[in-house]
Amino acid sequence: MISKQILAQIINDWHDILPNDIIPRELDIDCYLQLNRAITITGPRRCGKTCYFYYLIHKLISDGVARNRILYVNFENPRLVEMELEDLTVLWEVFVEMLTSGIQEKVFLFFDEIQNIDKWELFIRNLLDKNCANIFITGSSAKMLAMDLATSLRGRTICYQLHPFSLSEFLRVKKFNYKPYLSTNEKAHFLRLYRQYFVDGGYPEIVLYPDIKKKLISELINTTIYLDLIERYHIKNAKIVKLMFNYLVKSKQFSTHKFFHFIKSLNIKTGKTSLYNYLEYFQDAFIVFALRKYSYSLKKQEQSLPKIYLADNAFIDAIIGRDDGKKLENLVFLSLIRKGFEINQDLFYYSNANECDFVIKKNDSVDSLIQVCFDISDPFTKERELKSLLKCGDEFNCKKLILITYDYKACETINELAIKFIPFYEFDLEKI
Repeated sequence: MISKQILAQIINDWHDILPNDIIPRELDIDCYLQLNRAITITGPRRCGKTCYFYYLIHKLISDGVARNRILYVNFENPRLVEMELEDLTVLWEVFVEMLTSGIQEKVFLFFDEIQNIDKWELFIRNLLDKNCANIFITGSSAKMLAMDLATSLRGRTICYQLHPFSLSEFLRVKKFNYKPYLSTNEKAHFLRLYRQYFVDGGYPEIVLYPDIKKKLISELINTTIYLDLIERYHIKNAKIVKLMFNYLVKSKQFSTHKFFHFIKSLNIKTGKTSLYNYLEYFQDAFIVFALRKYSYSLKKQEQSLPKIYLADNAFIDAIIGRDDGKKLENLVFLSLIRKGFEINQDLFYYSNANECDFVIKKNDSVDSLIQVCFDISDPFTKERELKSLLKCGDEFNCKKLILITYDYKACETINELAIKFIPFYEFDLEKI
């Protein structure tokens, strides 16, 4: 058991660590929601979940909420390493005791990385039953969202995903105000910033400290692989996991069967089942996304080889280097999920005789098709991309056709169909 004295110190300590220079995020959450559900924020390690909590706490304080009605606890605090379910109950009791007049109105509880505590969901459910607190939770594991919350909280949660900085958030950090019409100097400055984001990605630490980006991304990769995979799932052969991550980053489509034979060629013993599990673990850590092929048949959809996308372009730059086509397609994918499209629910790719990078489904039909091409200045490249996009449009009877480029903008009519050529920054910033 952790002593009440230590728990009281932890309750008081957050007042001293709350920073003032908080970067606002695009994720909009109502702190005063009356549905009596826990708000869950998940996302990859180091994407800014803790700072987002600080941002919400600042909003509450600026709204006039008394500080003693707010509790913030980071369960990665070394003093809480041995914390158990019973300690959570004592933590709550100490917090209530420290309220001079008890709970007269709802309090606000922020629990950071609470999945480190075994059976934490039971504690949260008990608090929800009391209906005396607005509860906010973060975690770096998708299993926390998909399994623990669905079963133990019995649906009594609203889930949000936080990602590394979007282009808009990146520009805000750089204090650049984007608008559709820029002066010559403004446009030149914007293009430099755009290129920096395109290459380096949006992990907050890398954006703030670009001079040491190589060290930061290397440390992030190692920490994620070790803590979120090897340690969490008790994987004995770390080399396979590291090889698999490199293989995933370099892949367009991922075949477990091919990777299995690649591992065998290196005289490394493992089973296919383990490799399938590892792919799931990477997805659970929110650093890899596996997008399935669109099909009217659910079976064919599930059996298709997934296209692999990464949580941030920093991974691509660290492992591959310059691959502008891959980086642009990855940014478009991330932009689409930030816009609210759900992977393998209403967002897919398509590949048959023709290929389309992104298929957006609405209800039971294809609503729009998006092709991505970094540079279409070469006539052959432009013709190839348009031909594929048009044929997919015919196949799905879809007339909303978009081709996203790095910086080319136009609208062309082909076969009586209007095709929009949109620079990525415009697609992302202007919420197209």
